[in-house]
Amino acid sequence: MLFNKILAAYDGSKAANKALDKAIELVKLTPGATLEVIHVFDYPRFYVADGFAPVPASVNKDFYELAERTVEEAKNRLEEAGVSAKVEMFQGSPAEVILSYTKKHDNDVIIIGSRGLGTIREFVLGSVSHNVVQNAKIPVLVIK
Repeated sequence: MLFNKILAAYDGSKAANKALDKAIELVKLTPGATLEVIHVFDYPRFYVADGFAPVPASVNKDFYELAERTVEEAKNRLEEAGVSAKVEMFQGSPAEVILSYTKKHDNDVIIIGSRGLGTIREFVLGSVSHNVVQNAKIPVLVIK
């Protein structure tokens, strides 16, 4: 099965790096195929009783800067592989953004890592990949 419009979700984790490698491999094997890479981040939210506690601006700034570095890392990996791709960064709920992006851009496959960064984030991204698999209308390749 050949795919023409490949979307890779990238967060810089070990599994995401493997997923990006697989996306690069697929786009190289398919003449005329395009690759789009997105990084989705969200600002932290702290729940207190029935509401949200304010998050210091410096914490949000750190999250944004990490997201920018992650995007640059993806661009560098693509350049090293000799692959041209569109790389974008979005803020929001990762699974929702990935699914919305594929609808809007008519991608025909999503490539995503099975787990993300860190201990708590590992659980969260695991739920992201699960959510994407359960709700996508196109094939999803989950890389371990």
